[in-house]
Order: sequence, then structure tokens, then C-alpha cells
Amino acid sequence: MTHRRVVGARGEALSAAWYGAAGYEVLARNWRCGEVAIDLVCSKSGTVVICEVKTRTSDRFGMPLDAVTAAKRRRLRRLAARWLREHGVGCRDVRFDVAAVRSGSGTVEIVTLTW
Repeated sequence: MTHRRVVGARGEALSAAWYGAAGYEVLARNWRCGEVAIDLVCSKSGTVVICEVKTRTSDRFGMPLDAVTAAKRRRLRRLAARWLREHGVGCRDVRFDVAAVRSGSGTVEIVTLTW
């Protein structure tokens, strides 16, 4: 496994732990549909959260949130609709989050995307 994948997997694990500690149920991790994936799908009180995890070892290539472009947001919406259809999960709301993880410190910051 490459260093980049190790860093990414650690970020996803830290983010899943953050959601679990906050009372969310983690429904899926790294759900793949062809070449694209949803990093985390979580649920709490009727809200399904689709989470894109961005892990950085430094700010050299920008802030984690900057990596979630408009095109990435559109892809996430399509993937979320497909995941919900395929899994038959009933929910009142769907929310899209970005988990910004600092690899060195292990800190996780959750930002809810607004469209």
C-alpha cells in the first residue's frame, strides 16, 4: 500500500471514530461504485450523512476543504442518490460533510457543505 493510501485510510478511520463517538452509526466505509467512492455514510436521528474525508500531512497543497470542488460535490450528490436507492435507507434529511483530517496530529474537523 502506498504512503498516500495509508494516510487516507488512517484519515477515514479517524473520521469514522469521530462520528461513532458523536453518536452516529457508520453505515458504510469506502463504498465504491466503479472508479468513484463515498468515504463514509453515517446516520443519526433520521439524517444520513455522506462524508468526504480529506487527509493532509501539511497545508503545502492547500486546505482539505479546498479539494472538494464543485465537480466533486456534483459527483457526491449522484453517488449519494445511488447509495440511498440501492440500500433502501429511509431518512428525513441527507447532509454532506467534509472531514478535514490533519494526519500528523490526528485532529478531525467536520464541515457541513452548503450548496
